[in-house]
Amino acid sequence: MTQNLSFKAIKARQSKKHDVFVFAATAQEVFELAEVKRAGRSEQGDLFGFQRPKISTHIHEIRDYLKRDEAVLPNSVVLAFVNGVTMTDTNDGTAKVTIDISNGPCGLIVDGQQRLSALQPLADRDFQIFVSAIVCKDEEELRRQFILINNTRPLPKELIYELLPSVKGLPYRLSNRSFAAALTARLNFDKKSSLFSVIRQHTNPSGILSSNAIQKTIMNSRSNGAIREFIHMPDGEDRAFSLISDFYGAVQDVFPEAWGGMNPKTSRLVHGAGIQSMGYAMEMAYARHAARDRNSFADKIMCLKEHVAWTSGYWKFPGEDRPWNKLQNTAPDIRLLSDFLVRIVRDQGGDDEENMKLKFIADEIEPQTSHTN
Repeated sequence: MTQNLSFKAIKARQSKKHDVFVFAATAQEVFELAEVKRAGRSEQGDLFGFQRPKISTHIHEIRDYLKRDEAVLPNSVVLAFVNGVTMTDTNDGTAKVTIDISNGPCGLIVDGQQRLSALQPLADRDFQIFVSAIVCKDEEELRRQFILINNTRPLPKELIYELLPSVKGLPYRLSNRSFAAALTARLNFDKKSSLFSVIRQHTNPSGILSSNAIQKTIMNSRSNGAIREFIHMPDGEDRAFSLISDFYGAVQDVFPEAWGGMNPKTSRLVHGAGIQSMGYAMEMAYARHAARDRNSFADKIMCLKEHVAWTSGYWKFPGEDRPWNKLQNTAPDIRLLSDFLVRIVRDQGGDDEENMKLKFIADEIEPQTSHTN
């Protein structure tokens, strides 16, 4: 038996490719129309969903306010539909919207899940909220709209970046990171990877390594380093996967005491500054010493062992001794550590060509907001 919910809506003249409309509904009605599809990974590592987890403290704050008789909530929630919506236009700028809920919710909540969660236990109040809705042609378009709608809001960047590979047609600022995000996810969820399950992502919150640091290492290599050499080959993506996996596997082989069981507070090797700086050392080992696999990378970074202070002691930088744990995830410190490591890898074997400069040494390292990982 067909079940429908109908609403009188105002239809907006916006994109010719989408129907965009606004109507009023109770929270209970909204949950009959749409659901939250939380981001996660299948056993095979495939991404599904796109919403972040509930934020309990935020929900309780909203709920405490909405319990008041004078409470108002003028900002709307946003729903997206791929099918199940029938719209009949009228001549007065409104439309009758009918949504088929015979098989359960057919829409997805794109924005406003915390507000709806706060309202859910208060359904007996018959409290209506404004609902803005968009009808998309397919799931990919729905994901695209989710990213674009939420990108100006304080959503976790890890979640945004993890969704990027599943969406096309994004602004360059976002699409430029898509390759790095896809490769990072593969490194994290492919059991053949030396970084399997150790990268902290929205769908792997127990990971230790910063996904942002791994992505920046990949983006640097693709722009000016090893990955740039082969990314356009038929097997370029597989080569990029092997390169990063082999190198950080070599890092684990050479510095096991600073890697296994460590976190960014106990080891600067698994800290954002260490991960990115070792990425520059990888480029030097690749370009100057022809390191191509895990064993050859290990051989070429072995020279660092007597110079590093990942977990204790002092860094002996030119003109400065720095306590091991005073290196921070900031642009100046990443540059300082990168230059230090790269020079040692470059000059091993007695070659001291001081004027040699490789362009992968970043002229501009993006400022970091975190100082702890």
